[in-house]
Amino acid sequence: MRYRSRVLILLFLLSIITYIDRVCISVAGPRMQHDLNISPERWGWVVGAFTISYALFEIPSGAMADRIGARAVLTRIVLWWSAFTSLTGVVSNYFVLLAVRFAFGAGEAGAYPGSTSAVSRWFPSAERAKATGVVWMASRIGGAISPLLVVWIQQRYGWRMSFYVFGAVGAVWCAFWYWWYRDHPAHMPGISQAELDEIGGGSPKAHHGLPWGRALRSANYWKLLLMYHTYCWGSYFYLSWLHTYLQKGRGFTENEMALAATLPFVLGATCNLMGGVLSDRLIRSKGLRFGRRVVGAMGLALAGCFMLATSQTPNKYLAVLFLALGYGAMDTMLPVAWAVCLDIGGRYAGAVSGSMNMAGQFGSFLSSVIFGYIVAWTNHNYNAPLLPMGCMLLLSAFLFSRIDPTVPLVDEGEESRRELKQAA
Repeated sequence: MRYRSRVLILLFLLSIITYIDRVCISVAGPRMQHDLNISPERWGWVVGAFTISYALFEIPSGAMADRIGARAVLTRIVLWWSAFTSLTGVVSNYFVLLAVRFAFGAGEAGAYPGSTSAVSRWFPSAERAKATGVVWMASRIGGAISPLLVVWIQQRYGWRMSFYVFGAVGAVWCAFWYWWYRDHPAHMPGISQAELDEIGGGSPKAHHGLPWGRALRSANYWKLLLMYHTYCWGSYFYLSWLHTYLQKGRGFTENEMALAATLPFVLGATCNLMGGVLSDRLIRSKGLRFGRRVVGAMGLALAGCFMLATSQTPNKYLAVLFLALGYGAMDTMLPVAWAVCLDIGGRYAGAVSGSMNMAGQFGSFLSSVIFGYIVAWTNHNYNAPLLPMGCMLLLSAFLFSRIDPTVPLVDEGEESRRELKQAA
């Protein structure tokens, strides 16, 4: 097995653990709201607290992965969030819960930019969208199995036990990652020269920080950020409110919810892989711009239409089907968006993807908080918040169609010449 495939397996497992821990609180949400006496408005702040701290620390964590490598950075990230996953199980009131979830988000920030930075070092450009698709497919597998595991645990041992169990899993991953992984393929014992030639990139280069002035003057950069911000208005619903929506808004029992909530994530897992593979194939036949744009924009447009259809159907089973199809559609875009960060970011992929995800998490925060207030203002109508979310997804589709992945933020040739001049 090629060494980069082994790297991908570890990133695959990390992504599963990440989403099991993230979705755990959404699945346990109805029980936690009852036990801790939390209203819909306040619950929106609970699920939003994670996103605001996650957003604030995305760029520093992603840039750190570019600078010192994903080995140390991902180890720190996973240990931190595992600790606060476990601490979620000991909270006794609303305000302590807010503080723990805020710290959880701060610790997890940089997980996917760190993974993206690892992909940028270990995979040639023609394989990056597929590799990114595998990583994000794993996240949906984590989201799919989380309801089944959490409901089973909390029905037998209470909702607190689920946080204790999942918090312990991350520590095991950290130990193996830190022991085995190397930040550059050339440093990996036993790797063949043939694989090093396939990966490309040569010897490790000294890292310089992303030229932020140039990035901030780039229209491409701002389109990327706005696209992901509007996308997260729709996508974070599945991680924050879906399980409460199915029980309180659509009348599913807890066991029915556990099964219904897996369908969007199953389709999401499949479509993540499909989106990455399709984009890479279209690039080979139609070019980079077409291969990225068409998959991303079409997936988001379909997702917006399905979100709006969900809000209008009175049938709860059709609602689940529309939500699943919408999540699958938007997930064809996900590996493509992160591959665009590699396309335009190059060696600064961690910082660029961190910027994109930061903008997205501000959208997640706003949507999760506003969702709770709209439910309260509309006399507990859980369909009403889906309307603005669907519109945001349509706007995101338009923005994706305007991003040009062929225009890098920093010209690598110019950067190399600058480094040679400095060295001289």
